[in-house]
Amino acid sequence: MALNIVLVEPEIPHNTGSIARTCALTNVSLHLIRPLGFSVDDKHLKRAGLDYWHLVNIYYYDSFNQLLEKYPDGHFYYATTKASKNYTEFEYKDNTFFVFGKETKGLPKEILEENLDRAIRIPMKKDIARSLNLANSVNIIIFEALRQLSFPNLD
Repeated sequence: MALNIVLVEPEIPHNTGSIARTCALTNVSLHLIRPLGFSVDDKHLKRAGLDYWHLVNIYYYDSFNQLLEKYPDGHFYYATTKASKNYTEFEYKDNTFFVFGKETKGLPKEILEENLDRAIRIPMKKDIARSLNLANSVNIIIFEALRQLSFPNLD
């Protein structure tokens, strides 16, 4: 069973480190799209991921299209506050990729416009200009997918 988190141009090392830790503990692969807003040697990144780095299947790409070309049969879902459907309205399966944008701007407009039918959102208050932390958002969505799949290979 393969689930995947994709971070498009992440900016904050703490978030990526926390997400890497979640991936390590749930058998989920992590895909990072450059440019990254930090060095992968960053001490904050490593500290947030603690000593789980060797357990993470992590892949790097120079563009989002490079990832799409590598996984033409992948089922891609795009997390954004601009989506009309909640993340719970979809049925997830093997070879699913959850795509998240950078912390300050979200996903690029061109990616969203081409994929609105597979855009997902987490319900939250509308009268606040901010959204949930990226690492928290990843956790919410990945655990819904894992729940739907009966937590494969997890105790």
